[in-house]
Amino acid sequence: MEMGWRWDFAYEILPQMLVATFNTIIAAVVGYTIALVVGLFFLLGQRTPSKIINIINRELVEFIRSTPLLIQLFFVYFVLPQFGITLSAWVCGMITIGLHFGTYLSEVYRGALEGVSKTQWEACRALNFSTVYTYRRIVLPQAFPIAIPGMGNYLLGIFKDTPLLSTIGVAELFHAATAVGGYNYRYLEPYTMVGVIFLILSVPAAMGIRKLEKKVNVAQGKIKN
Repeated sequence: MEMGWRWDFAYEILPQMLVATFNTIIAAVVGYTIALVVGLFFLLGQRTPSKIINIINRELVEFIRSTPLLIQLFFVYFVLPQFGITLSAWVCGMITIGLHFGTYLSEVYRGALEGVSKTQWEACRALNFSTVYTYRRIVLPQAFPIAIPGMGNYLLGIFKDTPLLSTIGVAELFHAATAVGGYNYRYLEPYTMVGVIFLILSVPAAMGIRKLEKKVNVAQGKIKN
């Protein structure tokens, strides 16, 4: 069996790899969207005046962050059905990724809010601004640029962790490469294509995040164009 690179085989499997790439992008985007919302709820739990809710929220966040994503995927997909909760591989993957990275994004949100000067909060209270108005018009516009780098990093982190979904049968890019390689007894081309595709998608995404950060800072007058 020929072990070198075969361009004809690479072209033959390219359509399958592109379909799997589309699935990977969907998994990353949906998982990230869930993480954004989950992170917001964890943040609200941190800022609640109730000590009980605050403690439960903090311990839950620490537990999730301290547990490997792979273990969480296995638990949700294989253990929850024992208690009558059965989820499809896709739903399980999206929820688990969203919950896992939501804990990290909650810390990004918290750091961004704490990055806003305390005098801004005090001035809003002195002017009797409502809480909604304070967040919408004063705090969030200043906190958002601070949060962009962290939010961008975790978007890329989710994208790079999508291969873990193959362990529960989600047909993403790595899963497709493994299936193609096993069927044809050739792994060089599919695994190489996985690496190239991840690189092609990750580098422009990182550059876009950096460009967005610069654009927001320019719009707010923090840096000159």
